[in-house]
Amino acid sequence: MKKQLSYNHINSGRIGIIIVVLFHIVGLAGFIIPSLSHLFLQLVPWHLLLMTVVIIYSHNQVNTKFLLFALLISVACFGAELMGVHTGLLFGNYSYGDTLGIKLFGVPLMIGVNWFLLIYATGVLMQQRSRVKSIYIRILAGALLLVLLDVLIEPVAIRFNYWHWADNTIPLKNYGCWFLLGAAMLYAFEKFKFDPQSKVAPVLLLMQFVFFMVLELMS
Repeated sequence: MKKQLSYNHINSGRIGIIIVVLFHIVGLAGFIIPSLSHLFLQLVPWHLLLMTVVIIYSHNQVNTKFLLFALLISVACFGAELMGVHTGLLFGNYSYGDTLGIKLFGVPLMIGVNWFLLIYATGVLMQQRSRVKSIYIRILAGALLLVLLDVLIEPVAIRFNYWHWADNTIPLKNYGCWFLLGAAMLYAFEKFKFDPQSKVAPVLLLMQFVFFMVLELMS
């Protein structure tokens, strides 16, 4: 029975990786081809939902603990974005466009989900693929990785109406807040002690880097 469960988990992981890679490649083509970009921009929230389903399904033990973590990260990060949009204290002075879908008080509902995906994927990468034993070094390295990803995301996000900055200027505070919020959420990830974890998550993070890097190079 355990062998069967293990086989099913491995098989679901392989399928999940194929879905993640395929949909990012197709999405990349859709963003690049002018005649398709409008349609693919409308599909962004659905793409994030699909990635969420894939990650949840590929996590070996989807239980109350895991769902609580997903809810905690999504709500906490949505709250941080809410504060950022309405006060400018976090991240800077910015507002969201329509690409990420339905908004609540000016903040897309999917932004919390997106933060969950990034935090979980980064946390899994640092625990599974790095040889770093210190959780604090893993947290700091993971937070820096998230900042690097945001550096790639920002110009693409502005161009495709994800969000916009006042005076078209990205403040350094944005990257500082990404680092601090990322570190705080990665600390929560470490404390939840998920074992085993999704093998699909690191691939998702890699494809995020590839996706935004290619779009930036193509601009």
